[in-house]
Amino acid sequence: MNNDDGGMNMAGEFDRGFWEERYRSGAHDHGHGGPGEPNPQLVAAAGEVEPGRALEVGAGLGADSLWLARHGWEVTAVDISANALERARALVQRADAEAASRIRWVRADAMALEPHLSGFDLVTSHYAHPEGPFARLVEHLAARVEPGGRLLIVGHDPSDAHGHAPHAGHGHAHVVPEEVAAVLETDRWRVLVAEPRSRTRRRGDGCEVTMTDAVVLARRDD
Repeated sequence: MNNDDGGMNMAGEFDRGFWEERYRSGAHDHGHGGPGEPNPQLVAAAGEVEPGRALEVGAGLGADSLWLARHGWEVTAVDISANALERARALVQRADAEAASRIRWVRADAMALEPHLSGFDLVTSHYAHPEGPFARLVEHLAARVEPGGRLLIVGHDPSDAHGHAPHAGHGHAHVVPEEVAAVLETDRWRVLVAEPRSRTRRRGDGCEVTMTDAVVLARRDD
């Protein structure tokens, strides 16, 4: 599993080999951007929260992990691609060595995280492509949140022209906010946000495009 803002591999699925090649070739470089360009949905969700321990799943080139580390978070950055992590580590180190010291890089699939990767104050995942039902990913990530902590899930809203059509047997990045929120147990979670939100992204050709994200932010209250 990884995050994506680019094209879809119709033949090879979103497995580790797909992501290794994508980051090796640089095909993913114009997606979320390099360090210094965090996703605005993360900034809005975490900007007013007391920093603690954060888990980012699908770290890509490290922009969001760097932003969190610069704002005082101790970050565990997970990605399925070793090429992504190698590049992210180097980019973040060059951008801000002090912040880089607060990031731990871990190669893992989001659906196969080690048990010790739990008890986080913030768990965040953007534009995930899990194999299997998206609800299962939400449940898996929710289990990593400390009581009192927050879960942020961002995907492409179905109304958005960007994103990916469903791929038979595999997950995609189009999600409905209300359906994601409904996965969370109401006696344990308080949903703070479950709605479409727009953002502006600069493409590789320099043009700006407005996109619509599906944003779910919830706090674990048990």
